[in-house]
Amino acid sequence: MPYGRHRIRTAVVGAVLAVAALAGCTSASPDPGSTAAPARKATPAPTPTPTPASRWDVSPASVAAVGDSVTRAFDACSLFADCPEASWATGTDPAVNSLALRLLGADRVAGNSWNLARSGARVAALPEQMARAAAERPGLVTVMIGANDACRPTPAGMTPVTDFRRSFEAALARLRKDAPEARVYVASVPDLHRLWDTGRANPVVRRVWELGVCGSMLADPLDPGAAAERRRTAVRDRVVAYNEVLAEVCAADELCRYDGGAVFGFRFDTSLLSTWDWFHPNRDGQARLAELAYRRITEK
Repeated sequence: MPYGRHRIRTAVVGAVLAVAALAGCTSASPDPGSTAAPARKATPAPTPTPTPASRWDVSPASVAAVGDSVTRAFDACSLFADCPEASWATGTDPAVNSLALRLLGADRVAGNSWNLARSGARVAALPEQMARAAAERPGLVTVMIGANDACRPTPAGMTPVTDFRRSFEAALARLRKDAPEARVYVASVPDLHRLWDTGRANPVVRRVWELGVCGSMLADPLDPGAAAERRRTAVRDRVVAYNEVLAEVCAADELCRYDGGAVFGFRFDTSLLSTWDWFHPNRDGQARLAELAYRRITEK
């Protein structure tokens, strides 16, 4: 999810150097005296129809991953760079213990997993990624998409929900054309409002965010005004709507499992975020995503 990365690359480098001395002594905890407006409660996603045990494979022979920069482990290892070896889905770093490592074993990951995600991708790019995944005839496809659709410079640029649904449906249809028996794991979109609430009290985090990271949610992070609150609520509501689409479309596919909102509900504190952008998961955050996915995929 490298939101505006080409525009802010130079500025972030300067900011990181300028605030590095503060990073070790500034608390990431929210100000106890702050009064953030509570986010609207997420509408419960529809309960997916359970996949028959006879059709779901808890030990697939191969894994393909599609999605955005989280799956590419962007900023997990170095500034403004993908780090696929640390990917929650297909990485080889034993410290992350990716989904592919857990399902396939270290000896089989290299030849039996494919990371086809692209940093910066929105859901409109998913059908093309899914076509590439289908060509590998994978046993399992992981999907993590949608944060870039909500993280735009302003809420007006967010992907409409109808367009989001159309692209996700097209992506699954494209997979089924060439890989009808592939199982699919769909991760929910993270709660960007919770991210804002977690990091806004930290001046180091704010200084980086103010350079253009997810402006629709994170711009002016200390602004308590009504307009700012409406903006943040609009973004969170759109993320909730995207997750409802993911759940509904996945439930209509017998071989698809949605995570039930696990990623959306997970509390990513700053210890799990990259110190390059305070937005993407670091290696520890990637490991937690791998745990959530493995738990859902191996349920019987």
